[in-house]
Amino acid sequence: MTARIHFRGPPRYRLRSAAELSQSVLEVSARRAFKGPRLPGWNWFVEVATQMAKRQTLTAFQMADVKEARRYLDSTAISSPELSEVRIAPVATEKFRGSWFAGRNMESSASVLYLHGGGYSFYPRAYSNFIALITLAAKSRTFALDYRLSPEHRFPAQLEDALNTYRWLLDGGADPDRLMIAGDSAGGNLTLALLLAARESKLPLPALAVVLSPPTDFEADVTGKGAFDWIEKRMLDQWSDWFCDSAERRNPLVSPLRADLRGLPHIYIQAGRAEILYPSIQAFADRAQQQGADVVLETWEDMTHVFQMFGHDSPQSAEALRRIGQVIDVRLRRQKNMEAVTS
Repeated sequence: MTARIHFRGPPRYRLRSAAELSQSVLEVSARRAFKGPRLPGWNWFVEVATQMAKRQTLTAFQMADVKEARRYLDSTAISSPELSEVRIAPVATEKFRGSWFAGRNMESSASVLYLHGGGYSFYPRAYSNFIALITLAAKSRTFALDYRLSPEHRFPAQLEDALNTYRWLLDGGADPDRLMIAGDSAGGNLTLALLLAARESKLPLPALAVVLSPPTDFEADVTGKGAFDWIEKRMLDQWSDWFCDSAERRNPLVSPLRADLRGLPHIYIQAGRAEILYPSIQAFADRAQQQGADVVLETWEDMTHVFQMFGHDSPQSAEALRRIGQVIDVRLRRQKNMEAVTS
């Protein structure tokens, strides 16, 4: 196992997180010894991490205050060889804040604007490890936006932050043909909304969007879906209520399943077939292809919501990260060849 979990912050949160990890390890180990894996594609690490993620998220939702829930989630940190391979530099402006991630021994003219998940409400410290994985897979500099969170800041605050950041990158000299937008979960939803908003604002569009497990329809019925996922329907319902009013859920900037996707750059989507959002992700890809939009969906059997976070401790996650790098390489090489032809 390459990733290491450790605990920080107030003792009560550290002890609770450690207890939940210990309980997950014991339950998974006993179950696998007697019954085997819950799904054929799950190794021991994936099963423990999935159960731990579910336990922690449920615990967070049981807390009376969302700020307390955030402090609790921050009590778990992840370190890995990949995290030690990147430099992290915080940035704060009048309109947004975030951090640059860059490989210590990597030079690249390509940039990624990364939009994190967390139901638009959470941004745990452990995300740094995942963004490091994305940065190394993309072979790029990555700006991870720390956008405003709900319920304190509701739609469209997050989109405003993303659009301001995108403009800032362009104004700072980022070449759109070597600029990508990527995001997971809520950040995947925000990635799609940002593409639509940039198109409507007549801004230069990026070369590519990489979208992992995105919510695409805030009115989708997920009852009975995702029995093996670490995300549950009640979590989605709460996040939706925190994020926007019910009347706004048909807005294409909230539910991009309803958007006109023509004229957007290539959108590469990854999803797990065991995740609760899979039917709506597939519906989005089908509708995009019916419109003639440049959208590709790749899926992994037995994998759950944002399974890429398991990194190199899961063969499927490692392969998904490799595919992200490969798709980016192909797209940037195609852009370079087109420039050479037209010059």
